[in-house]
Amino acid sequence: MSEYSGVAVIIPCMNEEAAIAKVVQDFRASLPGCTVHVYDNNSTDSTSLVASKAGAVVGFEKRPGKGNVVRRMFSQIEADIYIMVDGDDTYDASQAPQLVKTLREEAVDMVVAARLGASEKHERAGHALGNRLFNVLYNSLLGREFSDIFSGYRAFSRRFVKSFPALSTGFEIETELSAHASQLRLPVAEIPFHYKDRAEGSESKLSTFRDGFRILKTIVVLLKEYKPLYFFGFAGLIGAVLSVAIFLPVFFDYLKDPDTSLIPTAVLSTGIMIVAILSVTAGVILDSIRRFRAEVKRLFYNIS
Repeated sequence: MSEYSGVAVIIPCMNEEAAIAKVVQDFRASLPGCTVHVYDNNSTDSTSLVASKAGAVVGFEKRPGKGNVVRRMFSQIEADIYIMVDGDDTYDASQAPQLVKTLREEAVDMVVAARLGASEKHERAGHALGNRLFNVLYNSLLGREFSDIFSGYRAFSRRFVKSFPALSTGFEIETELSAHASQLRLPVAEIPFHYKDRAEGSESKLSTFRDGFRILKTIVVLLKEYKPLYFFGFAGLIGAVLSVAIFLPVFFDYLKDPDTSLIPTAVLSTGIMIVAILSVTAGVILDSIRRFRAEVKRLFYNIS
């Protein structure tokens, strides 16, 4: 039996007719005995037919968005190790054995192939800048040193896949994968690799502004979910400072001139302070709930 017989290569794709056959063939050659799964996300070309002829097991997800495809793949496919890769032939299949080797030998649950060219020539300028900014933002807020949170080339253990509560619908799925590992403090690894140009005839589905906004929104939501005390505590601190800043000037004027009315300012300042206190209180309560949810997710992870 091949050492890769328990490996599933999972490929979400849409309109990748120009590249998908090579991707399937390269991974089958690089990981002899593996099973390659291609999930077609409403392609209008012959992606599914070409993938099937190349030797892939073809599945379908009608709801648009990479996150929806990944959720379907994770729930339906059974394997010991999962290799997730895009179908545009920008990821080097020859490095797949290294992903599997790292996952096995270092006993980690996720290995990320960090793209050496992700911020250079292989992406549009907006993508490259956004990639750098979001990586810095993610590492600052969620506290895990990933150098490339948007890499679509990753290896997963079975228990990572089966315990991952995929909620994203689009390209923000990679951010959610990273956040899941960060929250549960799962063992992960990164290996550098060279990012290739797209195959001729293959076009990027990523929109710089639309998907950039969705990813930013996802990071904010993840911060609220994973660190609610920081999120609501910061909002409460801003409210408390604003309340005091509004009240003090009028109060000093009142000390100089007792005829100065404090009532409107006092009402406004008190209202803002009450909201600030409620925000901090909500953060404390939600942080307790977060810890409970993390414990439940960790239990699912342990028994998967």
